[in-house]
Amino acid sequence: MKRCFLITLLLLSYNITFSQIAIDTIQCEEVKSVFLTRSDIEMERPFIRMGNMGEPTEQLMLRFDILWPQPHDLRYRIRHCNADWEIDHLEPGEYIHGREEGTIENYQFSFNTRISYVNYFQPIPDAYSTFAASGNYLLEVFPAENPDSVILSRRFCVFEDLTAIDASISKPSGAYGDINRDQEVSLGITPMEGSFLPLQADYYIVKMQQNRRTDLCRRLPFDSFSGNTLLYRWHAENVFPGGNCFRYFDMSNMWAAMYHVQRIEQAGGENFAFLQPDEDRSSKPYSPYASLNGGMKINIRDRNNPQIEADYVWVNFSLPMARPYLNGSIHIVGDLTQWQLDDGSRMEWNSKYKAYTKRLLLKQGYYAYQLLFLPAGEKEGLTATLEGDHYAMSNSYTAYVYLRLPGARYDRLVGLKEFRNF
Repeated sequence: MKRCFLITLLLLSYNITFSQIAIDTIQCEEVKSVFLTRSDIEMERPFIRMGNMGEPTEQLMLRFDILWPQPHDLRYRIRHCNADWEIDHLEPGEYIHGREEGTIENYQFSFNTRISYVNYFQPIPDAYSTFAASGNYLLEVFPAENPDSVILSRRFCVFEDLTAIDASISKPSGAYGDINRDQEVSLGITPMEGSFLPLQADYYIVKMQQNRRTDLCRRLPFDSFSGNTLLYRWHAENVFPGGNCFRYFDMSNMWAAMYHVQRIEQAGGENFAFLQPDEDRSSKPYSPYASLNGGMKINIRDRNNPQIEADYVWVNFSLPMARPYLNGSIHIVGDLTQWQLDDGSRMEWNSKYKAYTKRLLLKQGYYAYQLLFLPAGEKEGLTATLEGDHYAMSNSYTAYVYLRLPGARYDRLVGLKEFRNF
């Protein structure tokens, strides 16, 4: 742990601190199980609605573990971003009333676990601060003695409820997409009465995100007006791959193999779980079942407090395959890898076992994920290669409506809506 904080942080902090693009990231391998949720509910996304006089009606809760038996002095910092998640040039006093920085004062020690850790938690914003501007935000955590060494970051949104968003999902109706594999999203955005929002399409930025995938968040082109409603429909950007039900496994019991877990072992003071081998589902019939759509939930069957009594387990993934892909990479995508298509989620080809493999250190609980193929040089992963695409898949979508008026210094988030097709 000392090596992480004294060396690794100093080397890696430059990327997050001075990068202009805000992403969810963990810059220290000892930091695990990061949650930023609304009202401390694990599956609630970090969205806050602004109340009267800029005061949000709800709080976010930040939770994370550090695999070290002693606590560290940690602080957090809140930064404002534009619609493209680029850190903008607002001064703190322009986007928050109170303090944009604070100390993480709440923590508790793990109890009766093979791997010791400290569980930190902090309400955002604190009791002395309120948000003064809507929009995209970045939360950064860093050691108190070195503000430039960010160990983790999480994105969240503060939105104004000023637009009515009418969303629909259908089979592709135009020249784009496949009616059996894809889903077409159409939006109608109407400024609410008394909001004084303009009916000028050039002032709006509308984005659509499927599930929580950071690589599948697109800006939708404006189509036309219908009365005082702005319509976003019938373009290629509106068509999303259907995908397939998320794979999942249950690791809440260390004494018996649960769903999709082949076996569990204890060795050298650590836990090891070997999942059943995954398979290529691209040519299999669609079979719906309930899952968390890429989420994760910390859980333990035989104890009372999963936050500090759940243990950490080395989870081994495998995907048997006759030969490796030469034109791209395979990634495990979901909350367990922060939805990133990077080295942390990439599976490696093992020529001895003729399989792609990956090992992740995860806290006991329930996890859902997909296997995406990322073509070389591309930024958007494909579900078609290993999961298959199906129109009937129940996906979660989020619509973001931003407004930048002439002369304004930031992108307001004047509407946000989460919805599903089934």
